[in-house]
Amino acid sequence: MTTGGEGGDMAKVREQGAELNKTAQAMVAAGKGLLAADESTGTITRRFKAVGVESTEENRRDYRELLFRAEGLARYVSGVILFDETIRQEAADGTPLVKILQDTDVIPGIKVDKGAKPLAGSPGETVTEGLDGLRDRLAEYRELGARFTKWRAVIHIGDETPTDYAIDVNAHALARYAALSQEAGLVPIVEPEVLMDGSHTIERCYQVTEATLREVFHQLARQRVDLEGMVLKPNMVLSGSKASARADSAEVAEATIRCFRRAVPAAVPGIAFLSGGQSDEEATKNLDAINRLASEVGVPWELTFSYGRGLQAAPQKAWAGKAENAKSTQQALLHRARVTSAARKGGYTPELETEGAPA
Repeated sequence: MTTGGEGGDMAKVREQGAELNKTAQAMVAAGKGLLAADESTGTITRRFKAVGVESTEENRRDYRELLFRAEGLARYVSGVILFDETIRQEAADGTPLVKILQDTDVIPGIKVDKGAKPLAGSPGETVTEGLDGLRDRLAEYRELGARFTKWRAVIHIGDETPTDYAIDVNAHALARYAALSQEAGLVPIVEPEVLMDGSHTIERCYQVTEATLREVFHQLARQRVDLEGMVLKPNMVLSGSKASARADSAEVAEATIRCFRRAVPAAVPGIAFLSGGQSDEEATKNLDAINRLASEVGVPWELTFSYGRGLQAAPQKAWAGKAENAKSTQQALLHRARVTSAARKGGYTPELETEGAPA
C-alpha cells in the first residue's frame, strides 16, 4: 500500500513524463527538424573567418537574430539548439532571442556540455565534460526559457579505436546528463557521434555505431532515463570521409536502418540525425534515402534532422557580415530548411536544390 505522499509523488512523476514526451514529440513533428545554432565561440569564430567576418558578440547576435527572425522558419524547424551566450542575448530591439523563437512556436533548447576533452589513459580518444554543477545550470536554463538540452559525445574510429573504455565512459556521461535533464523537466537530446573522419569502410562504421548505441541505451536504462522523454541525435552509418570507395545513399540508408532497428528501443520518439561533416547535398540525399526506406520497411520512430552546417553553410556565405544581405541570408536558410524538410519526408529531388533557391 502506498501512502498519500507516495501516491502524490508518483502522480507528479507521471505528469512530468507526459510533459517531456509531449515536448519530445513536438521536437520530431512531421516534416520538421532541429536547427543546431549552438556553435561554441571557437567554432563560430572559425566559420565566420571563412566568410570574412570578425567574431564579436554583436556580430554573433546579429547573425543568429537574422536566422531566428526568418519568416516561415517554423514550417520546417521545430526547435533551435542555442549556445550559453545566445540564450542570454537580446535582439537589437531589446527582445530576448528566446522570445523571438517562442513567439513563432519554435522550441528553444540549449547545449549544456563543456566539450570533448582528452581521455586519460587512452591517447587519441576523448570524453565529454560538463557534469559538475549541471543540476544548477539546468535549473537556470529552464528559467531562461529552454525546454530541451543537448550533450554531444564523440567516438573516434581509428586502427585501435574506439576502445570499450571510451565508449563506456561517454555512454555513462550521456546517461547521467540525460537523467539530470529530465529531473529538471527538460528533454535531453542524447548525441553519441561516431565521427566520419578517416578512411574506414561503412561496415566498420556500422560495427562501431551499433556497439556505441547498445552501450548508450544500457546506461540510459541503468540511470532510469525515460526513453519516451528524450530524442536521439546520432550519426548516419557512413563510409569514412577519406575512404577510397564511399558508400552511396542507398547503402547508407540500408546500413543505418538495419543498425538502428537492432540497437534503438521503439520507445524513443524520434531520431534526429546530425549532418556530421557531410556536404549539404550529401546530408540531404542520405536523409531522403533513409526516410524512403523507412516508409517501405516500417520503423517505430520519427526520422528527422538536427543540422548545423547542413542548414547554416549557405546563409553564412550569403550574409558575409553585411546588413544589406539580411534578406538573402534568410532566404538561403529557408531554402535549405525547405529542401531538408522534403528529405525528412522522403520527398527530395535534385530539382529542389535550384527551385526557389536565392539568386
